Amino acid sequence: MTAFQNQLIDALPARARASLLALCEQVELTLSEVLCNPGERMRHVYFPLDGFISLVAVTGDSPGIEVGMIGFEGMLGASLALGVKTVPLRALVQGAGSAWRMDAAAFAVELGRSPALKRNVDRYLYVLMGQHAASAVCLRFHLIVPRLARWLLMSQDRAHSPRFHITHEFLAYMLGVRRVGITNAATVLQRSGLIAYRRGELQVLDRPGLEAAACGCYAADCKVYADLLG
Repeated sequence: MTAFQNQLIDALPARARASLLALCEQVELTLSEVLCNPGERMRHVYFPLDGFISLVAVTGDSPGIEVGMIGFEGMLGASLALGVKTVPLRALVQGAGSAWRMDAAAFAVELGRSPALKRNVDRYLYVLMGQHAASAVCLRFHLIVPRLARWLLMSQDRAHSPRFHITHEFLAYMLGVRRVGITNAATVLQRSGLIAYRRGELQVLDRPGLEAAACGCYAADCKVYADLLG
């Protein structure tokens, strides 16, 4: 059993938390695993513990671009609280690890039984909306280096570690830029002593420095979460 918790579940009153967990099973999330695709019916909801998931907007034959990230602070499948059973985004495992998984139909029933669960999920939906909006602004107006710094901070928060596996190809996919752009931006951060990167293994060396290098979207994301769910 992992020592990590899911904050959305942990914030529930004891009885509501026990009722929810009784319907969950712990599963392992595999790196690059696709949990759902746009338009598909949601079969399961996931509450990550030490794994994390990218929400990717796709159109046509494009590989897509990341518009949100889910880790131990939230869940995949929150849109069920709106009565919507299909998903608008691809959910891709970005960080391998464990999660609580629950049948989507059972989760919908539990939402109707537990006002505390419904309230927390509704608030988390608002947080996700803010994250999606921030990603759109970030993509349009911010340079690659600050965007990469923000992405690394978000990943470190959810990985529970300053070290995690990531490739330049995957970063380019997530940030919607060419690989050479990621290489150049990572070089800037590495030469500044903020990160170390070798053969797909990245380590955050200077967290305060990386926060200073990131665009304001990271701090704004954190504030919205803290105001509503912190």
